[in-house]
This record gives sequence, structure tokens and C-alpha cells, in this order.
Amino acid sequence: MARLAVNVDHVATIRQARRTIEPDPLLAAGIAELAGAEGIICHLREDRRHINDRDLRLLRETVKTKLNMEMAAVGEMVGIALEIKPDLVTLVPEKRMELTTEGGLDVAARTGEIDKVCERLRSAGIPVSLFVDPSEAQIRAARQCGGDIVEIHTGRYAEARGEKEASSEFERISRAVQVALEAGLRISAGHGLNYVNIKRFKAIPAIEEYSIGHSIVARAVIVGFAKAVRTMAELVEGF
Repeated sequence: MARLAVNVDHVATIRQARRTIEPDPLLAAGIAELAGAEGIICHLREDRRHINDRDLRLLRETVKTKLNMEMAAVGEMVGIALEIKPDLVTLVPEKRMELTTEGGLDVAARTGEIDKVCERLRSAGIPVSLFVDPSEAQIRAARQCGGDIVEIHTGRYAEARGEKEASSEFERISRAVQVALEAGLRISAGHGLNYVNIKRFKAIPAIEEYSIGHSIVARAVIVGFAKAVRTMAELVEGF
């Protein structure tokens, strides 16, 4: 049975739009856990555009399931992770001007650098996930760097125009999952998944966890956060 991990970055984004104190991503995290989420995700960006250091510290103190800290593979973030000790770190690419993460981490081009980051984190007892495109080369590079998990970037599938393109991108993901299994990696998936396009993933039972944020927050505006999380959790658990 697959698990749902809820990304609360988008709650913080709404807060930062008015630079006020609400909505509170900590409160959202607690509601998400009560509604069936089995993990909470937050991305501490270098520019602190949504989640900030205080959020991360308080989430570490209050999350009851699993706290997954997304971060760039840079020295500042490694230092923070070593201090906070999340349950999992996911290394992701980061660009200053992007609206959201635009693709997977190019592990193959940065193997030496990322290997050192993974080693520092794992030496401190923090498992590492690498957010990568559904590419055999990237998955094998992730294994070479000592990653414990690969999170498959599903953005191109989610943004596909038409059934033909969606089927092609889904097949790429399916092949990538098989490569990850053969490499002995655990597998999660995320980016752009919603209540409709996620249903096809029932055909890939090897994916253990789905990382979802924006579509849950978008639905929560209409139906409430607890209901939005519960509906998605029930979908994922059906896999």
C-alpha cells in the first residue's frame, strides 16, 4: 500500500503573499497528519521564498509521522539539515527565478559533489532521497552517490498535452521504476500530480510514496484542508 506525503510549501506561499502569519504551515501539517498523510514535506530554499527557518524548526518539533526536508545540495543547507536532523532529506535542483522545480537533479553531471553531500548526511544518520528525471543514467548515478531513495520527477507526465504524450511519459516513468528496483533503490514519485492524473499510477505498485502539495492546497481552498488530504490519501492507499 502506497503512502501520501503532503508538501506544505504552498500553504507558506499563501502566507508570504501578504507577509502575514496565516495560513500557518505547521497547522496545515498537523491537519494533514490527522487526515491520513504519512509524511510532511517542506522545501527550505536558499531565497526563503515560502518555508523559512522557523517553520522548519517548529515542524521538526511537531511532525509526528516523517519530516522530509527538500533542499539544494549546497553547504548552507547541509549544515541546517545536520542541525535539524529531519527524518529524510531530498536533494532537489534549485533556480532563483523558477516558479517551481522545473526538472530533476542532474546527478550524473555532479556525481562527485553530490556523493560528498550524501556521505555527510548519511554519516549523521539521515537517509537521502534524490529527485531525478525518469532517466536510467540519473537513477544509476543516484545509486552510485549512495542515495537510499529516488523520487521520480513526474512533471512531464503531469503537463502532457493529450493522451499520446501522457502515455509516452508514463511509460518512461514505468521503465525508470524498473531500473531503480534493479539498482536496489526505494522509490517515490511526485510533481504536478493531482486527483485525476495520479490514478494511472495504480499500475506501478513499486512506488512506495507520493509527494503532493499544490493540488491538495488548491482543492483545500474549496473543500477544506482535511477533506482534501483525506481524499488524496484514500486514492494513494488504494494503490
